[in-house]
Amino acid sequence: MAMSRGIKIALASLAALVAIIVLALVLLANLDLNRFKPWIGDKVSTAIGRQFAINGDLSLRWERPEHVTGWQRFVPWPHFHAKDITLSNPEWATSGPLMAQIADADFRLNPLGLLHKTISLDSVTFSGSQVNLEQGKGKRNNWTFDRKDKPEKSPWQFAFDGLALEQTAVRYVDPEKKADATAMVDTEKDGSVVWQAKGKFNGEKLTGHGKAGSVLSLREKNVRYPVSAELKVGQTTITADGALTDPANLKEIDVNLKILGASMADLFPLSGVLLPNTPKFSTEGRVIGRLKPRAFELRYEKFKGKVGDSDIGGTLDYKQQDPRPLLSGEVVSNYLNLSDLGALVGGDEREKKNNSAVKQPPDKVLPVSPFKTDRWDKMDVQVSFTGKKIIKDKKYPIDNLQTNVRMKNGVLSLSPLNFGVAGGRLTTELEIDGHADPAKARMQVAARGLKLKELFPGVESMRASLGELNGNAKLTGAGNSIAALLGSSNGELKSLVTEGSISKFILEAAGLNVGSVVVTKLFGDRQVKLNCMAADFDIKDGLMRSQVFLLDTQDATIFVDGGINLRTEEMKLKVNPESKGIRIISLRSPLYVNGTFKKPDVGIDKGVVALKAGAATALGTLAAPLAAVIALINPGPGEEVPCGQLIAQAKQRPVAPAPGK
Repeated sequence: MAMSRGIKIALASLAALVAIIVLALVLLANLDLNRFKPWIGDKVSTAIGRQFAINGDLSLRWERPEHVTGWQRFVPWPHFHAKDITLSNPEWATSGPLMAQIADADFRLNPLGLLHKTISLDSVTFSGSQVNLEQGKGKRNNWTFDRKDKPEKSPWQFAFDGLALEQTAVRYVDPEKKADATAMVDTEKDGSVVWQAKGKFNGEKLTGHGKAGSVLSLREKNVRYPVSAELKVGQTTITADGALTDPANLKEIDVNLKILGASMADLFPLSGVLLPNTPKFSTEGRVIGRLKPRAFELRYEKFKGKVGDSDIGGTLDYKQQDPRPLLSGEVVSNYLNLSDLGALVGGDEREKKNNSAVKQPPDKVLPVSPFKTDRWDKMDVQVSFTGKKIIKDKKYPIDNLQTNVRMKNGVLSLSPLNFGVAGGRLTTELEIDGHADPAKARMQVAARGLKLKELFPGVESMRASLGELNGNAKLTGAGNSIAALLGSSNGELKSLVTEGSISKFILEAAGLNVGSVVVTKLFGDRQVKLNCMAADFDIKDGLMRSQVFLLDTQDATIFVDGGINLRTEEMKLKVNPESKGIRIISLRSPLYVNGTFKKPDVGIDKGVVALKAGAATALGTLAAPLAAVIALINPGPGEEVPCGQLIAQAKQRPVAPAPGK
């Protein structure tokens, strides 16, 4: 059958097309691509906004990949080889003029992918490369290419099948974090990636090593990509072992994480997670999360560990959001040693040994270690903390500590901060505004039903005591440490003790050395029954002035007048005892309490004549202020207050004449 004219034309056209393709391939195979290097460099430089150049030889050969099957195996692939490729850094970078320099690059291009607008590279190998990654000020970095003429999203896609890195050095520089570390990366025969790192981070020595799965699996979807690493920065060691899901898009993470360090605060430069100063700690748990662009979420699930001698456990969630990330969750300690919390307020000796920038003055008692408020606006916090069994020593019977820690826009609040003390309860609300300079604080404390016999369990004579301590305090202040806050504080403090006992031994058990000296001078070393004690202090600019300070015992009524300077830690108090009988004549001599918290000076004030008015009569002049104290500190409904009876009796007595008349 004669071939139709149309078929002849089609076959002729096809033959011509094949001939053109063959001719093009022959020409390309013998073409010197080095002549096109300036053109390639110019086009790439324009596209990325940086200087790009191929300084060495550029060659091309054609081959048919063995892994291709079907009719596609007849289509040859171009195999490129380039030497000395350079990419410049932005002008602001400090890591050198080049962001990347590749000694040798070798790869194949799948020509059939171009029909689908995909630049598909195969068997990519980079050898002898140096890559500098730098984080600059204002969240800028050198791996983001900022073009002035931002084009619309290109329909072209980029893909690769196989990547090998041989003797590749990746350097990371961040001047703000004092980071300069280099990782040497290599690809093993099975395709897995191994790395070794060393350098500095946050001024501390950094070392590390790790291994990841085959780079070939990066192109697969829903695959678990194994990763393992160990990183040591200063005294902090972080170990991770787990997998990434869909690593090409980095969507999910699931790893077991172990952390060992000198203080949790050291993790802030590494993770951005705001944590307090602590003693030596260790934790272990599972980290799972979804890694969304600019909105990733991580959960440290069911972790367990130790902080100093205390155990910790719980679950914490980290959520990246605007305007600040959020750390939330719950932390529980079944065995909490209070000394491990000392560093939170700057009072722990171990922190002082860690070359703290601020040393505690030898003549001061109140902690001067500053709060790190500059970090408070980096993150919001909503974490509940429970300490079930509290360990201090027998002198401080504390139990069941509970608090909600909140940080929002640089304002820290512990509300409420509750814990049981000696059969009673101490409730505190604390708020510190870290935005202000100095920081501004507000505190409110209420003590209810603290049993005296449980406050001093080590004192034999206190076991039969029925007395209770109740009190209130409201304070505001400004300062960047505990000492500065109290030294500028304003407010009031009121307390009431009913039916107890008092002695030098009790005050020593409470750590009240000044009171111990005073009681010794008044009563000697013996137990004295306490009918009641009431105190009302007005506090202004760190100066405590006594409005009412009274102790009524079986032997005497003692009035205390004067002030305490919290800023200088100095005391100027006058103790006026009024004897209830002729048994203790020495009580007719007033005492003075001067000196500092660290070195108190207690003695007899010989220049002042003792008050001659009777104790009960003197109480009459204080009946109204004392009644106000009792009304404010109500122990509870239906509870009889011995001080109330004392005040009722005092109101019936005549007012005493002026001293000396």
